[in-house]
Amino acid sequence: MKTKTMFFCQECGYSSPKWMGKCPGCGAWNTFTEKMETKQNAGGVVRREKLILTRLAEVESQKSQRMLTGIGEFDRVLGGGMVRDSVTILTAPPGGGKSTLSLMVACALAKGGYRVLYATGEESDSQIKHRADRIFHNIEENIWILADTSMDAVLQAISEVDADLVILDSIQTFSLEAFYPARAGNPTQTMECASALVQCAKNKNRQRAVLLIGQMNKNDEIAGLRALEHLVDTVLVMEGEGQDELRGLIATKNRFGSTGEMGFFAMTEKGLHSIDNPSEYFITHRSQGEQVCGSAITVLREGSRAVIAEIESLVSQSFTPYPSRISEAMKRDTLYTLLSILEQRGNIKLYDKNVVVKTTGGLRLKEQSANLAVLMSIVSSVKNLAIPADWAFLADVGLTGELKRIPALETRVRELDRMGYQKVFIAKGAMPHAIHEHIQVEECRLLQDVMNALYTKYSKK
Repeated sequence: MKTKTMFFCQECGYSSPKWMGKCPGCGAWNTFTEKMETKQNAGGVVRREKLILTRLAEVESQKSQRMLTGIGEFDRVLGGGMVRDSVTILTAPPGGGKSTLSLMVACALAKGGYRVLYATGEESDSQIKHRADRIFHNIEENIWILADTSMDAVLQAISEVDADLVILDSIQTFSLEAFYPARAGNPTQTMECASALVQCAKNKNRQRAVLLIGQMNKNDEIAGLRALEHLVDTVLVMEGEGQDELRGLIATKNRFGSTGEMGFFAMTEKGLHSIDNPSEYFITHRSQGEQVCGSAITVLREGSRAVIAEIESLVSQSFTPYPSRISEAMKRDTLYTLLSILEQRGNIKLYDKNVVVKTTGGLRLKEQSANLAVLMSIVSSVKNLAIPADWAFLADVGLTGELKRIPALETRVRELDRMGYQKVFIAKGAMPHAIHEHIQVEECRLLQDVMNALYTKYSKK
């Protein structure tokens, strides 16, 4: 047996026989940590266990058993609840709600009769209890708390409690004794602790669900090696800053459901509230007949779901040589492009106007399907003409001023029909099959045609 000292980068895992200030792999500074490696001598004999091979056609197909939490948006993102023999990792910025959501999941499953072990290496058991008292009226008996940073203690507690769900907060704070002197947070310790939990979860004799909380680095990624994401079954990312009410939960990887599925929560004093009908949440509710200028409706795709969104624009006179173009909902270059199209193809001059664009609820405009609605909200603000509250706009707009078709158009139109909208403007020929519902589909070829429809409505009055 030979023992030698190696140094590993905590960011990318690059190895070196000597300490280095800057990592050649990722360029990070002061990230190398020391680790003792033991290697088998060249003359040593490695004994292998007997291989067990099975033909794929002969493998028994089993449906994964799921544990429903009753938290609508959480179950939806996972594809219908937590799979019993799965490992899920949840990450978010500091204060994003990781621990709150995990505790809510623990209490929900404990209420359903499941046994839950909550292991924390960041907080004390009294801190967990304080949060639980704030969120819940009654705390279930089937939850056990372990405030320790030893993964060996966690594995022992799992066996003693016979837990159905294991929650680890967070994986970067735990370490296995077998891999000392590597400290907690070291890539080796993090990967070995995660591997131990994967083996525990997928034990054929006693399957368990594991929920890991992962710290997020300055690049908004899970801290540590990228291999950690490959190891687990599901990766959940919670979006939203600590001061924001809205939280988005997205599955960037899901072996048991749809990757990219999105869920929404509202952070309140009583914890996270599941927004089960986001189409109602992300629009402004106004009185019957009340109309405002600068507001337009579109439909966004968040995962597999269509969500109605309200876009608001404010156009004001600029008294400086360089008017402001402000939007937190979309990229600035995209806004500049749309304003150029509106000036050239819509004959609306904005060279001396400030333009501010936002969305109700803080939704991000990540797809081009909202472009027509953005332009029409600006037109409404400039012309001081309120768009009827039951109108919506579903199209991209090209540099020529022509309307372009968008994906999943039929799904979006049906969502508008479900919410009671009366008219939707789309690109000409974009919908080959007519939807025989209550909503009127208006096909237009140019941006100017949509603008004329708004002008015509007011000229008839």
